[in-house]
This record gives sequence, C-alpha cells and structure tokens, in this order.
Amino acid sequence: MKWFVKLFILTILTACSENEDAESTYIPTPKPLEIPELFKTKLVAPIVPTNNPQTVEGIALGKKLFFDTQLSGNNTQSCASCHNPESAFSDDTTLSEGIDGISGTRNAMPLFNLAWNYNETFFWDGRSFSLEAQALIPVEDPVEMHNSWDNVVKTLQSDTEYPELFEQAFSSPEITKERITMAIAQFERTLISADAPFDKYLLGKAELSTEALNGFNIFMDETKGDCFHCHGSDNNPLWTDNDFHNNGLDSQITDIGLAEKTGDPADNGKFKTPSLRNLKFTAPYMHDGRFNTLDEVINHYSEGLKQSSTIDPLMKRVAEGGVHLTPQEKSDLKAFLLALSDENFVNKAGFKTP
Repeated sequence: MKWFVKLFILTILTACSENEDAESTYIPTPKPLEIPELFKTKLVAPIVPTNNPQTVEGIALGKKLFFDTQLSGNNTQSCASCHNPESAFSDDTTLSEGIDGISGTRNAMPLFNLAWNYNETFFWDGRSFSLEAQALIPVEDPVEMHNSWDNVVKTLQSDTEYPELFEQAFSSPEITKERITMAIAQFERTLISADAPFDKYLLGKAELSTEALNGFNIFMDETKGDCFHCHGSDNNPLWTDNDFHNNGLDSQITDIGLAEKTGDPADNGKFKTPSLRNLKFTAPYMHDGRFNTLDEVINHYSEGLKQSSTIDPLMKRVAEGGVHLTPQEKSDLKAFLLALSDENFVNKAGFKTP
C-alpha cells in the first residue's frame, strides 16, 4: 500500500510541475508613456487601451516588428519602408510603392503623437478606429505588403526569436495577428515629438526669431493666414484638430476621401488634417503628395483655393482664391512653420533601425 501512496504523491507533484511549466514565468514590465512637459499642461491624458498597456517588452517587440521585412509577402518591405524615422516616420516620395512596384494613391502619413489622437480615427480617410486596428491593414493590402496574416503568423512562429519575445511581452509564446498589432501600437505610441524650437519658446527655454514670431501672428490672424481653426494654436501643441476637411485642392473631386468610409457625398474630398509638426522632414505634402515644397503649400492657401460643393466653410476666402499674403508674410509664416520641426525626434537613437 505504501508504494501506491508514494506513486500517487509522485503523480500529483509531477502534474503540479507540468502546470507550473505551462504557465509563463514572464511578467511584462510596465513602461508608461513619458509625457512631455508641454503636453502635461496643454493636453489631457493620452489614449492607452486598458487591454494593451505599455510595457518594456511590448515596446521592444513592437519596434522589432515595425522594422521587420518578414511582414511583407516577399520579405522586402517593413512598416519603416514607408515610415522612415529620418522623415518623421513618413515617406519622401509622392506615393509609396508596395512590394510589387505598384504605387498607392496617397502619400504616407507621418507617425508621431498618435496617442493623443482623441477621436482614434486613422488614415487620410479615417477608415480605422484605434491604432491597433490601423496596423492590421497594410499587411494584407495588395498594393502595400501584399501578404496574409496567416502567413505572417506562421513565419514568426517558426522564427528562432519571436516566440520567446511574445512570451515576454504577453506572458505566452502564442503569436496572433492581434498581438502583433498590439505590440506595433505600443511602439508607435512612444513616437512622441515635443522638442521643436516653438515648444522650447512656449516653455520659456528659448527665444524665437522676429520672423517666426511674426509668422505665428499671421497663422493666428483670421484676416491673414487664418490657419488655427484646423491646425490648432499654442494651446494645442498637436497642431492638428485630427478632424476631416476639404481644403480646396480641387474643383472636381476624384479621390472622395472620408466619403469612402462614411458613404456620405457631403464628405467627398475631406481628408484628415495632418499635424504641422516636422514639416521640415515630411515633404511632399497633402494627401496625394502634390506639393513638393512648403512654399507651394502656402501659395495654395494664399491664392490657389478651388471651389467645390463640399469645400470647408473655414476656407472663407475661397471666392477670392485664398487669403492673399504678401511675400514677406509668406516668408514669416514659413519661418514659424519650420519652428515646429523637432530635430531630436528624427535623430533619436531609440527610433532607428534595431
């Protein structure tokens, strides 16, 4: 009988040991976002989903995935191929090419301060709700990475490093498309830009040129630049309202923008307002990359506005073609806009290719 008792105890101990092995020993390390001083005083808290908190391991995994070409169908492109850190995570081409050499129809948007996109709509046409959902689309887009999520999961599952990295980040070695995009979103939320010359000026840590200060006044003046309605002010350091507007690019709307998502013809030609941060690095400009220089952008609002049925009411002087700035006003406005560019952001070592 003693042998039976011993065997029973040994069986119980073995089962307990197996259960302990089945449970991950990894507990991800919390890593809250480092909120810039200016954002603390001007903005409400960033959006971080409760089911996807920021962790050291999750962010590291997300960065590795962001730069990994294995997410594409032929192992040639990563997220960073069209969102280059040195271009403020945008592309310096008018329309990015996918793995098959096919160009898209819109310019790659820059990536920064995404955790403060309070309406949580992403892409030029707002087609995705949440940063995690946004990251799902490029992999299977036939014009972009032209892959399948099933193939991506199988590829990463057979990789020598990824199962352990997923276990560290999610307390389980299982790899799913949801966990992949959650990790990428964690990394993307760390892409925070708030150290431009104008930021330092607002904090009392730097002086600005007379030209840049004049440019800010033009930006805020409803009889001059009148830019602040869509792009914010010194009280909105995101420099975007994250909303959608028809800004008078065309009289005939071919790319319907927001209407593609809503199905409402009243939204034809409306596109997401891009941030004015980092314009020094994000050319070309507009949803289709039609303007190669900042001077062209300013000229558009000064004398190039086009009337259409869905033109935004904020384009108040469309009948005159624009706000008609003088050459000096244009120069000053440009000086201010360039003062919103953050050299430290595009040169930060932690954002470079791992």
